[in-house]
Amino acid sequence: MVLTGVVKTYGRAGRTVRAVDGIDVRIGRGETVALLGRNGAGKSTAISLLLGLDEPDEGAVRVLGRSPGRAVRAGLVGAMLQEGRPIPRVTVRELVSFVASAYPRPLPVAEALSLAGVTEYADRRVDKLSGGQTQRVRFAVALAGNPELIVLDEPTAALDVAGRRAFWESMRAYARRGNTVLFSTHYLEEADENADRIVVIDRGRIVADGGGEAIKDAAGHSRVSFDLAGRSTEGLDRLPGVVAVEVTGDRALLRTDDSDATVVALARLDLIRGLQVSRATLETAFLALTAPAETSPGGAAAPGDTARARTAPRTARETA
Repeated sequence: MVLTGVVKTYGRAGRTVRAVDGIDVRIGRGETVALLGRNGAGKSTAISLLLGLDEPDEGAVRVLGRSPGRAVRAGLVGAMLQEGRPIPRVTVRELVSFVASAYPRPLPVAEALSLAGVTEYADRRVDKLSGGQTQRVRFAVALAGNPELIVLDEPTAALDVAGRRAFWESMRAYARRGNTVLFSTHYLEEADENADRIVVIDRGRIVADGGGEAIKDAAGHSRVSFDLAGRSTEGLDRLPGVVAVEVTGDRALLRTDDSDATVVALARLDLIRGLQVSRATLETAFLALTAPAETSPGGAAAPGDTARARTAPRTARETA
């Protein structure tokens, strides 16, 4: 899957918004990729372009070597979007069978039901299901055409904790077959646990692209805290790696992009009483990457530029 220089603008002259602003991204076959961003960042627009539901104003989109529309019609792409509900007054099995019949090489219905975890209520009417069960049925429908790529927009939004866990077990089983998964989510822990790679989009642009650990290291800050024991805080902000200093009572908290160097410097100053070190999280990295532009110093590199420069290069794969 390849997006090259993709731009999509909405609105009329004088009041336009660039929902997608020059995106370049490649996703290889077999990758599971999370697309993260705040509301309005451009995630849903990017997904619409990938599925051929909209056309870019500039740039090109190719999916499995085809245009998005041709890939979808060939049954190579399955999608589970936020909008829409399954057809009512039919059973789950009837619905999945009907959808599968529209594709040239569908997944066997029983297999789609099993993989989505809906076999237990396959003979119940769709309109009699709970919200979480309906969400799983939508997943079965997305699998019906036996796609090589599946695109999921907030797939676990209606699920409880147990339902989310079961969903991702099903998704990992699908991915283990060598299929490609692209999903958007507001649950950062889902991205951290289930994605091989994370793409962060902000204000229509990609601001980070890489493995979860690489993004944390590049954009997040580790925290080093210790007891001051009456010592002065003078010079703490100049220690190696330190980007911010917070003091609460007699305890100092240093935010650092190099915790090892910071701890070594503290040891030399004999400031290790009550020392605690905690690694950066995906949440802290995400907040840094998507912080309002005006919080960045003038002329400084945007957070996303820094993250992208420091994420480790990925092994090239055949592009989906």
